[in-house]
Amino acid sequence: MAQQNSTLTTALTQVGQANLSGDKRALYLKLFSGEMFKGFQHNAIARDLVMKRTLKNGKSLQFIYTGRTKAEYHTPGNAILGNTDGAPPVAEKTITVDDLLISSAFVYDLDETLSHYDLRSEISRKIGYALAEKYDRLIFRAIARGARSASPVSATNFVEPGGTQIRVGASSNESDAFSSSALVAAFYDAAAAMDEKGVSSDGRCAVLNPRQYYELIQAVGSNGLVNRDAQGTALQGGNGVIEIAGIHIYKSMNIPFLGKYGTKYAGTTGQTSPGNTGDFIGPALEDASGASTGINNDYGTASEFGAVSAGLIFQREAAGCVEAIGPQVQVTSGDVSVIYQGDVILGRLAMGADYINPAAAVELYVGGTAPSAF
Repeated sequence: MAQQNSTLTTALTQVGQANLSGDKRALYLKLFSGEMFKGFQHNAIARDLVMKRTLKNGKSLQFIYTGRTKAEYHTPGNAILGNTDGAPPVAEKTITVDDLLISSAFVYDLDETLSHYDLRSEISRKIGYALAEKYDRLIFRAIARGARSASPVSATNFVEPGGTQIRVGASSNESDAFSSSALVAAFYDAAAAMDEKGVSSDGRCAVLNPRQYYELIQAVGSNGLVNRDAQGTALQGGNGVIEIAGIHIYKSMNIPFLGKYGTKYAGTTGQTSPGNTGDFIGPALEDASGASTGINNDYGTASEFGAVSAGLIFQREAAGCVEAIGPQVQVTSGDVSVIYQGDVILGRLAMGADYINPAAAVELYVGGTAPSAF
């Protein structure tokens, strides 16, 4: 009797394939994209605190700034053809997109196979962090520049308010930047200044060094700062839950602070380095003027910022941000992956920022002399 051969067919489950068709890695790439976006959104705070516009089919975006006008009494018999002084004056501010900003990594297939953890997700988060860090730093530098500037409206006989600089404390010591009572006084001064310059109270916020923020919440109840709506972990989170004079307070390591980003230990009374901080903690401000490679706006040089800036208070009209390419992720595949036995994972964005309404920007500083405009 002849033996009959039978063939057993096994269907392979493609866990990365969408609806059993197409790219076998499609869902993996989407997971990676999500991790990158989470990393970016978790770390970027400036994006939602200023005026953000999306740019298409162009290299720059125009922001119109309109000055004030006045009320006049009508003379019977006269035609009403606008105010006699031609008000309101109008000026423009143009923000250009900087060159493409990228952060990338090459993931070797063998490393991914041998790794006991999700290598791509971990790398994706770090790429998101890197893009968010640069994004925030540029916007905060633009706001600081605006606080030192005059109004874009420069028509004859029309004087519009410019930026504001407020000294924290009364001495020339850097330690004043960490005095909760001096900070609270500066906040009320800043709120009054913005009121006097006609800046809307809606959307006012402040960004401080983390140690400044924690100094404030330690003294809640004794420094005039009272927040009955947030307690415990919410109070300590640093996500804008505290406010002084209607100004929401955030903390960030990306503001210009005493000549560095976010923090400074050496030479600052009462601020001791925790040690083993690494190179990325409190790096010195880099040159980011229009002469710098890849930059088409002016975010200032290190020397123009000096070493006295100690926090920012602003309203959303203080600065504008244009995005030609929002945060995106790209990854190689196909023949390229075969040739190199791995994938290049790339996060990218194209943005630019500049100040819009200087009256809505306040720079806190310490020392005897306010930093100069540039």
